[in-house]
Amino acid sequence: MESAQAFGQALRDLRQARGLTQENLAFEAGSERVFISMLERGVRQPTFTTILKLAAALECTASELVERAERLLR
Repeated sequence: MESAQAFGQALRDLRQARGLTQENLAFEAGSERVFISMLERGVRQPTFTTILKLAAALECTASELVERAERLLR
């Protein structure tokens, strides 16, 4: 698994655990649903600013989000 895919899986797992749709997450993070979909599929990679916004929308820390992705790479 590559880093973009690991981040996407971590993002999807957290989003689903919080009971959010891609559209809900996009709204809360000030993004577009298509962009969230692309992140979750590993097609796009987020900037640090995007990671911070996603974490805030998911009510977690950026480090928690990144750590989850790192665990998937092991």
